Amino acid sequence: MTREPCKPGATIGIIGGGQLGRMLCLAAAELGFRTIVLAPDKDAPAAQVCNDFMCTAYDDTHGLRALAANTDVITYEFENIPAEALDTIAANVLPPVNALRVSGDRLTEKTFIRDQGLPVADFIDVGDHDALARGLDMFGGTGIVKTRRFGYDGKGQWRIDADTDWQQNSADMLAQPAILERIIPFTRELSVIIARGTDGQTACYPPIENYHENHILRRSIMPAKLTATQAETARQIGETLVARLDYVGILGVELFDTAEGLLINEIAPRVHNSGHVTADACAVGQFEQHIRAMAGWPLGATDLHSRGEMTNILGHEIENWAAFAGAVDTCVHLYGKPEAREGRKMGHVTRLSPLTQN
Repeated sequence: MTREPCKPGATIGIIGGGQLGRMLCLAAAELGFRTIVLAPDKDAPAAQVCNDFMCTAYDDTHGLRALAANTDVITYEFENIPAEALDTIAANVLPPVNALRVSGDRLTEKTFIRDQGLPVADFIDVGDHDALARGLDMFGGTGIVKTRRFGYDGKGQWRIDADTDWQQNSADMLAQPAILERIIPFTRELSVIIARGTDGQTACYPPIENYHENHILRRSIMPAKLTATQAETARQIGETLVARLDYVGILGVELFDTAEGLLINEIAPRVHNSGHVTADACAVGQFEQHIRAMAGWPLGATDLHSRGEMTNILGHEIENWAAFAGAVDTCVHLYGKPEAREGRKMGHVTRLSPLTQN
């Protein structure tokens, strides 16, 4: 994919008004770009920092065409945008709409990963009660049911163990198209953040170790303590995915560390929550890197200058803002959300410390 680089002063469109869009706007401004955000919520975090805002639905094709007419390139901050709507402006959108189409459906995504010869947990499509029963029989009576679309932070997922009375809840599980995954024992969760430019150049950050609470990402530590072989495997997985997707921008790849090696959990065609740590621990973080990639600029260095530990601020923890601001060696990022709710990501802090040998 080749296109003329965007010059400083160009306008970047961002579909989605959440905290990821907010941080993309801030990174774009640092490089001299203007931004227009399209989202249905006029009070969205990104609306507070962009140059212009379009308040409309994500599937409003008239609004999308207007965005395309007033910008030089367009990106998106989350994957639950109807790909069919973006097809109307596909020539202006990076990462390419096909990456959104692949990742927006778990069955499509996992089939794609498997077809590339990359490691992924066994899975099957479960369209009805009988298919679910057959799948559980295949996987030894256990598994995880996941909706094919729209699940995040543990939503739309049901774990079935040997003693689970799953038949009682099968109607809820199968109310939307779903897949069944084999349960894979793993020792920890990892992620790798990789960028690919319009010229095919890639830049991969060191792998990150992640910790979840109630299915919500709580902490991300960079760099993860891995062997050289594990780190190289993670990089190769990322390189393969961005090449096969003809990708441009930041891709987040979630991984499980298992006895058989690294296994892909899922991919995210956007800047990634675990990658927030890169913005403070590296000279060029994921948000600037994404803007560089889609603008056709050279990619920045991904080397660490510090060890970083990112912690998400959830719900009413935001009331401790003064303590966060006063912590030593800590970078504070608050998202400007007006209402704190349980489990809602209100901001994050990154604690920096000197690098040590793994």
